[in-house]
Amino acid sequence: MPLDPRIAAFLDAHAAGPAMQDMPLEDFRAAIEAIVECCAPAAAVPVVKDLSVPGPAGPVPVRLYHPRPGTVLPIVVYFHGGGWMTGSIDHMDPVCRNLAEETEAVVLNTGYRLAPEHPFPAALDDARAVTAWAAANGASFGGDAARLAVAGDSAGANLATVVAALARDTGGPRIAHQLLICPALDTAMDTESYRELADGYGCTHDLMRLCWRTYLGMPEESFRDAPWQAVPMRAPDLTGLPPATVLTMEYDPLRDEGEAYARRLAAAGVPVDVTRCLGLIHCALHIEGVAPRAGRVRELAVGALRSAFALTAVPVSGTAVLQE
Repeated sequence: MPLDPRIAAFLDAHAAGPAMQDMPLEDFRAAIEAIVECCAPAAAVPVVKDLSVPGPAGPVPVRLYHPRPGTVLPIVVYFHGGGWMTGSIDHMDPVCRNLAEETEAVVLNTGYRLAPEHPFPAALDDARAVTAWAAANGASFGGDAARLAVAGDSAGANLATVVAALARDTGGPRIAHQLLICPALDTAMDTESYRELADGYGCTHDLMRLCWRTYLGMPEESFRDAPWQAVPMRAPDLTGLPPATVLTMEYDPLRDEGEAYARRLAAAGVPVDVTRCLGLIHCALHIEGVAPRAGRVRELAVGALRSAFALTAVPVSGTAVLQE
């Protein structure tokens, strides 16, 4: 499908300024925060609380959304994108409000530590701490720890899948589902989608190089030495992971690695559904206010989580990429 014309206009409007990878860090972070203005209108969730969850290096800020006070609901621990360098609870607020309301789940919007001030494994350690806390304390905030999902977009999806893998390896907590939107999974950056979409679609090859260098705290020539816990495409064993939903965008350099990871999950016997969203770019989740078609990402995410929480039996694994 051709690029959605409203998204093309959005990209053109931002093309006149400096590329994000060339911005000072504070400007890069401000640019990512500003995308909140492009989101769909935020749902008026009745219970929204800012919390501090104990973490390995101090409190981790979390914003909790409970859409049905007095009802015990499933839990979604959400990790924002932003290349491990940018993004925040406020940046994710409209998306998480809508996710909570439409999924009918308690959502924990997690403000993990960012690089370069805190390179790997700081973000992962915080993500794991919040997930463990959610599982142990669900009853205190109206959450059902037996129906606990991890979710994220881009860098946050990287954290979600590694949290799920380490929960398997360390005896818990039990995770019912992993929702991975535009996941950043591999430092190789050599797929067909990276070659075809290297520039001009918001998320660029050069920007991803910067993000990986900053997160890993190493030059590109050393990427091969990074552990799989940072680069989950290298994980040696995917068996026994929670069922997964992988959403990729047609005009996203990360598209092919997300779909390749889904194929690896299926080959390992993990139930997985993968959808390529046509006509959309990497940040589609955040620009529904610009291009209504981008709302398809939210609809698919909500549908996946509602189905996962309703399941009483393990679904049959699948590998097909559904092109809408």
